[in-house]
Amino acid sequence: MYKILIVEDDAVIASAIAKQTAAWGYTPYCVSDFQNVLTEFGQVDPQLVLLDITLPFFNEYHWCREIRKISKVPVIFISSAAENMNIVMAVQMGGDDFIAKPFDLDVLTAKVQAVLRRAYDFGGKAQIIEHRGALLNREEAVLMYQGQKIELTKNDYRILLTLMENKGKTVSRDTLMTRLWQTDNYVDENTLTVNITRLRKKLEAAGLEDFIITRKGIGYIVE
Repeated sequence: MYKILIVEDDAVIASAIAKQTAAWGYTPYCVSDFQNVLTEFGQVDPQLVLLDITLPFFNEYHWCREIRKISKVPVIFISSAAENMNIVMAVQMGGDDFIAKPFDLDVLTAKVQAVLRRAYDFGGKAQIIEHRGALLNREEAVLMYQGQKIELTKNDYRILLTLMENKGKTVSRDTLMTRLWQTDNYVDENTLTVNITRLRKKLEAAGLEDFIITRKGIGYIVE
């Protein structure tokens, strides 16, 4: 079942779109915090975004640019203006389609179905894990936080992926070592400690303090 994120600040329009898409078997989610759209995007991990061009707090194409930094998920722009410049800008900013208000809900549904068919007949679904505003893209092995891209080594990525997949649960050192070094050869436990320390420093430099917590004698957790 495809999840659709609706980024529309007009509650009446957002509700109508949600009811229409739900009737067609999709799972709609309406954004409630227009200052933190990317966080809600990460929490939902949608397969398609319906994005109003005119939103509060940021300029018209801000959120599409931010989404494109971490995901290739299809985006359909919604606008009250159907001028050619808006359509051109929507495409240039990474949009997959454009629909002008007022629109017929059946036309919107047809566009949604067409974009989903194009996107997922030939490719996989976007996979985003969110924690405390940090977004880890499993397809691109990229971590984003507050608009900045945090460069990850292969081991950084594997550590974060394992911990974020198990949010709220302590992951043992043995589990992490197996995930990092899938080999029968002996690996010094201190090597894991060094990798965790380096990753923590990288996260802290980006503003993510105490992102990885140590459970002494057990392992590590993100919570």
